[in-house]
Amino acid sequence: MKKITGRVAAALGLALVVTIANPAPVGAVAYGGQCGGGYGKVNEAAIPGGTVFLTYNNSNGKNCVVVVRSNPGARISMDAALKQSGGTSWQTDPGDWTEYAGPVYLSAAGQCVDWGGKIGNDWVVRNGTNCG
Repeated sequence: MKKITGRVAAALGLALVVTIANPAPVGAVAYGGQCGGGYGKVNEAAIPGGTVFLTYNNSNGKNCVVVVRSNPGARISMDAALKQSGGTSWQTDPGDWTEYAGPVYLSAAGQCVDWGGKIGNDWVVRNGTNCG
């Protein structure tokens, strides 16, 4: 019985070492409330250098998008983009930013949205999501 217990304990110890040795992925960012009060995160998409967040406010029926860098620093070309699916008019916030692009807002209660963002030359876009 001691041999089995010892092996199990050794395996658990190894598992703990592996877990501790593998921290969160590089670039992981938490939503920081950039859209303001009442907005909660409903979706996110990883992008090299950061994360694009889609948020929603139940009180006013508006969506919001922000692009947040993993490591704020020198100004870099960034953009946040949001539109109703099937629409042609994007709400955007292009520029050279140090920490985040956006927020951009859109009233879209009960409708699907297309959203995304850019850091440097890398874009990520999600189409037809978060319907309703």
